[in-house]
Amino acid sequence: MEAKILLDLLDLRVFTAVVEEGSLSAAGRELDISVPVVSKRLTKLEEQLGTRLIQRTTRQLMLTEVGEGFYERVKVALDAATDAYSYASASGVPAGLLRVSAPTGFGRRHIVPRIDAFLAEYPDIQLKLDLSDDFVDLISDGYDVALRIGCLEDSSFIARRLAKNRRFLCATPAYLERFGTPESLEDLRDHRLLTTTAQREWLLEGPEGKITYVPDQFIQTNSSEVVRGCMLDSMGIALRSTWDTSEELKSGTLCRVLEQYSGLHDVSIFALYPSRRQVAPKVRAFIDYFSRRFGPEPYWDEGL
Repeated sequence: MEAKILLDLLDLRVFTAVVEEGSLSAAGRELDISVPVVSKRLTKLEEQLGTRLIQRTTRQLMLTEVGEGFYERVKVALDAATDAYSYASASGVPAGLLRVSAPTGFGRRHIVPRIDAFLAEYPDIQLKLDLSDDFVDLISDGYDVALRIGCLEDSSFIARRLAKNRRFLCATPAYLERFGTPESLEDLRDHRLLTTTAQREWLLEGPEGKITYVPDQFIQTNSSEVVRGCMLDSMGIALRSTWDTSEELKSGTLCRVLEQYSGLHDVSIFALYPSRRQVAPKVRAFIDYFSRRFGPEPYWDEGL
């Protein structure tokens, strides 16, 4: 006969929160409970299991080998419990904590200004929005939705296109007056080119079709926001999306460079979510809301 498993669901949630947030205090803030309660529940879980899950010192927390394996399995179980709740919910009303990851610049310009209206339409949703230019792991990092910009690769996740993403080579009039206007890709070798360390190649489409251009980086940075700032400060030429530059292009603050070239047309803004048979109402509400706001012709491209 199999031993009965009597584990408290909140204890498991506390354990995963400690792992994901990195400290007892951060886990407490995430779950809205006190640090002593977090510590007590974690200790209770370890005593019940008869093994140490997390090594705790005054300075850091570290998962034991057993703790790592336990976390991976508990995370799957908690996700399954969330799915079961969503499936069994008769009302289908979007509700609960919605964890969303989005690129920093896009999130600041096009998600944050619409959060108030979104939550007004769905008052039972609590939104946790993390902005980062790194690609997050939806499963291990615990996100419900991740916004990504690029060419969609084969994935075990479901993806929905929210908007097309047009990209142009741009520079300020002051930069072009100082360094001249390039007339060919070869001319770019004599110019200051701005790109992030992760964007080592410019994938372009032009008269000769699709090409890959490798720019010599004028500066080295991991931040797309730094690239944008340097471009607006007349420090160089950058390949930028229109959601990021449309106002400056319309006003003349920025000019297109080598207009015969643009970014790949199959680059889009996608919403990714785990491949599940039953999509939680809160996830569907978020994706539907922003799909309506952005597509099919995004507002930032009007007048370009």
